[in-house]
Amino acid sequence: MRAVPAQRDCSVDSKNDKFRLVMRILSGVQPSGRQHLGNYFGAIRQFAALQEEGDSFFFIANLHSLTTVQDPEKLREFTLDAALTYLAFGLDPERSTVFRQSDVPEHSELFWILGSLVPLSHLERAHSYKDKVSKGKNPDFGLFSYPVLMAADILLYAADKVPVGKDQKQHVEFARDWAIKFNQTYVDRYDPADPNGVENGRPGIFRVPVASIQPETATILGVDGQKMSKSYGNTIELFASDKKVKKAIMGIKTDSTAVEDPKPTEGSALLSLLKVMANQNDYRILEESWRAGGLGYGHYKKTLLDLFHATFDPARARRQELEGDLASVEKVLQRGAERAREVASKQLSEVKLAVGLA
Repeated sequence: MRAVPAQRDCSVDSKNDKFRLVMRILSGVQPSGRQHLGNYFGAIRQFAALQEEGDSFFFIANLHSLTTVQDPEKLREFTLDAALTYLAFGLDPERSTVFRQSDVPEHSELFWILGSLVPLSHLERAHSYKDKVSKGKNPDFGLFSYPVLMAADILLYAADKVPVGKDQKQHVEFARDWAIKFNQTYVDRYDPADPNGVENGRPGIFRVPVASIQPETATILGVDGQKMSKSYGNTIELFASDKKVKKAIMGIKTDSTAVEDPKPTEGSALLSLLKVMANQNDYRILEESWRAGGLGYGHYKKTLLDLFHATFDPARARRQELEGDLASVEKVLQRGAERAREVASKQLSEVKLAVGLA
């Protein structure tokens, strides 16, 4: 495995970096379970493509996972699974900084500093928090304050673009609001109408980011028709055994429409998954036959299974190779953390100086 080149340096050590020409991209996924189709289409596929567009930071959000995973061995297992998934799908440590969130303590420190300015009313109206509580999740502090840690994740690296799923859009908007509030509080003559100081030459301490969402894959449905999520137990895992993948796909929830009848399209998890897996022309043919009737759901599930293997078998093979050299995977994560800390520590130093902690 190729190592991160030592000469690469895009650190934020001066005000001039606020006007850098190279876009900085940051995102991550939670290792709260094994990675699945929703993670790939909602995040990881974007990550691999975005490596070509700018200075990229992609982390494994294992601090966030503490709200759902209290088994330490499981958390380690899921964190490694996320790292292997990143690398199997082409995240290149020569082009991207890949690291574990917990290896960069600046995330936790900025979380507290930033949280000291966050209005309680913002957290109370967070969609993700209210949704999870409505589904029976215990409303603990970690779940409630999740958006603050996510904002710290983003603002530490002065990110320009944050690729996220549709359900995380509000959290990026919070990060924007809180960055502006912090800048207004601690930066003399800061103008929120020009949040990154492009026009007036007076940027804030925090760069104000934008969310990047792919509309066609904003929400991936799980095998039960709800949003695909580890917490709902309705996923199709990317690296499960062939037998387990087949069982998940053949078990996708469908209705009792007869083989010869047209199939309903509204809310169909199976049709939704075919749409994201098939190319445009193939999907058009599939949808036409779906609407016409004459084929049973089993036919479409078999088609989805074939598409799964055609799409993911190369990465599944690469994953097996990586599992044979875990020392190299760990080296990538450690070097990524070193690179991330170079950037994060400089941003945090500026923050601490501004608030009076340095």
